[in-house]
Amino acid sequence: MENRITLIAKAGCHLCDAARETVAKVAADLGVGWVEYDINEDPRLKEDYWDTIPVTLVDGRPHDFWKVDETRLRAALTSAEKRS
Repeated sequence: MENRITLIAKAGCHLCDAARETVAKVAADLGVGWVEYDINEDPRLKEDYWDTIPVTLVDGRPHDFWKVDETRLRAALTSAEKRS
């Protein structure tokens, strides 16, 4: 299964916890893969995204920051499938 969703987050972040739950739910419902990167383990991610975590990418493109909107995430994933 290809990882279509990327979550950039950190431990101990309540917004990241909520984003993780939403991403996991949507990914499971739509049968898509996802991966999470900890901002504290990658200096480049920390430099690029520190002020906006959690950040989600869909198919490698920026999607949301600070909050993951479930409806918007589903729409992005399904509209990308239709274009393929």
